[in-house]
Amino acid sequence: MAPSVAIVEDDLPLRSVLSRGLREDGFEIPICVSSGTDLLRCIGDSSPDVFVVDIGLPDVDGRDLCLAMRARGVQAPVLFLTARGSVTDRLSGFHSGADDYLPKPFHFEELVLRLHALVRRGSGLPRASVGLHLDPAAHEVRHGDRGALLTPTEFRLLAALLARRGEVVRRHSLIHAAWPPGAMVHDNTLDAYIVRLRRKLDGIGQASAIATVRGVGYSIT
Repeated sequence: MAPSVAIVEDDLPLRSVLSRGLREDGFEIPICVSSGTDLLRCIGDSSPDVFVVDIGLPDVDGRDLCLAMRARGVQAPVLFLTARGSVTDRLSGFHSGADDYLPKPFHFEELVLRLHALVRRGSGLPRASVGLHLDPAAHEVRHGDRGALLTPTEFRLLAALLARRGEVVRRHSLIHAAWPPGAMVHDNTLDAYIVRLRRKLDGIGQASAIATVRGVGYSIT
């Protein structure tokens, strides 16, 4: 069975080259869209084997899109294509849940080899959703027909918890996920953000979703 790739790239010529070239190399392309919003609409009960995502999308930062996907339980590997190739950019990409990072311009043969490597170790099956959904374009969390706006840090923090639903996420892992690399974050700062998140979740009927594991971290149920 041919591996499947979802492409999220707003540059039409590049998107066409990627789609045509990957098909010629034996991949199926079930999703080929230009925005993060379109991708989230396309993800159903299953997902492709691997995602190729541009960071600089017109409606959302690709890193926030990856966070939203992980929060929905999508476990398929994500490869970022981007012109942003600094160490800080790469670190923030990996912290957002990406599995690989290929700066533009790139050699197509290298992309193909990287995708095959990701497919071999990845799994696209989504896990059960907690009922909370993140909208990376609006920076909003929704539960049913109710929603709450989040700051960028709140968004990343909640996404890190949702991506590991049912697990205890250690404090240092949450700090790495929610704040830029090298940021000085005190324990009471993290705790204050958790309090803010709980207040916002209370507003949409999910006040008890985040549990404290004293001396270790937090979990979401």
